Amino acid sequence: MRFIALDVHRDFCEVAIAEGGRVRRAGRVETTPATLELFAQSLARDGQVVLEATGNALAIARIIEAHVGRVVLANPKAVKNATQSAKTDKRDARTLAKLLAAGFLPEVWTPDERTRVLRRRISRRAQLVRQRTREKNQVHAILIRNLKGRSPAADLFGVAGRRWLAAQQLPVDEREMVEACLRGIDFLDAEVVAIDRALAKLVLGSLELRRLLTLPGVNFVTACALLAAIGDARRFPSSRQLVSYLGLDPRVRQSGSEPARHGRISKQGPGETRHVLVEAAWHAARTTGPLRAFHERIAVRRGRNIATVAVARKLAVIAWHMLSRGEDYAFARPSLTREKIRKLELATGAERQQGRRTGVWATKEQHRLDKELAAQAEIAYRRLVQDWQPALKGTGAAPGRASCGPSSGQAARQETAPTPAL
Repeated sequence: MRFIALDVHRDFCEVAIAEGGRVRRAGRVETTPATLELFAQSLARDGQVVLEATGNALAIARIIEAHVGRVVLANPKAVKNATQSAKTDKRDARTLAKLLAAGFLPEVWTPDERTRVLRRRISRRAQLVRQRTREKNQVHAILIRNLKGRSPAADLFGVAGRRWLAAQQLPVDEREMVEACLRGIDFLDAEVVAIDRALAKLVLGSLELRRLLTLPGVNFVTACALLAAIGDARRFPSSRQLVSYLGLDPRVRQSGSEPARHGRISKQGPGETRHVLVEAAWHAARTTGPLRAFHERIAVRRGRNIATVAVARKLAVIAWHMLSRGEDYAFARPSLTREKIRKLELATGAERQQGRRTGVWATKEQHRLDKELAAQAEIAYRRLVQDWQPALKGTGAAPGRASCGPSSGQAARQETAPTPAL
């Protein structure tokens, strides 16, 4: 069997072949569709091809995969640790061929077309939001260096805020810059709305995305980012693998007989997904339910920031169980989920029904009943945690503080909702 390695660049690919225990160089191939198709036709059906997962690697893999037995996308970070001190294209290609032939190649999962589209749109939206934030920060900087006070309006870039901004006395060049920033913000707002409309259509047409909306604090952007990162939940054997993939697991250092030391989270994997999960955790920590009680329990011992990251990890764990089992969140509030879906329908151009609330939006009574049920679930979780805490000698644990000892189970697991506490 032949193992072909491609060291991919923008204009060419350096080729190395491992066969019969020997590795040889096979020249270069231009990265044009016609040349790559001709190169792929020259390969054997039982051959295996490897290339690093760079920007154009996926397009190259699509051309080659129809002509060989297997195409492997390698993790560039893991391959970098196996390269030699002298780095050249020839050496990189030979190293890839050797790792593939030996079976030690760190492989990257190849997403399907739907997941790739979702990832591209989420990435594009994040870029637009960051660019819009830079424009807004520029306006704030202009006001600060010209000794202007805070705007009385809550949103400086809303109608009232812009009216206040137009009334401020600024130098001519600063006024021109402010107007240019406002035009840029308007343009970026329109682009974000267009992407949000496309994402809303995807959410309404996907059962998995609608299921993720049942989680507290999770909106359609968070659901799309999470599913784009996960892809097929079956590729993660357990929720711990997903947490590690998202970079929400703590770093561990251990050597010799010393105990393991746990540090900050690793922050590996998709940073945008981790960012939106933390934002969702802030909202979930303020929403009535077991996750709020979980956040408060961790915050007493470790602080609010660490507790928020713990809730983000918990959301990832629950999402894995929901997608793996095909179940909604056990403590979901149907009234909030209905309003999330209705807002998505309006964003995609659904007809507004003035004066009609029943059947479209949740009523105040439905919100009250859902909140009462969530409060009962929160009380049941707090009692469950109290049962886990080991009894302390003496006067007992201090009020409002959790025990420092390890718990005997998992908190806020995705199971059947507990019996309401009376």
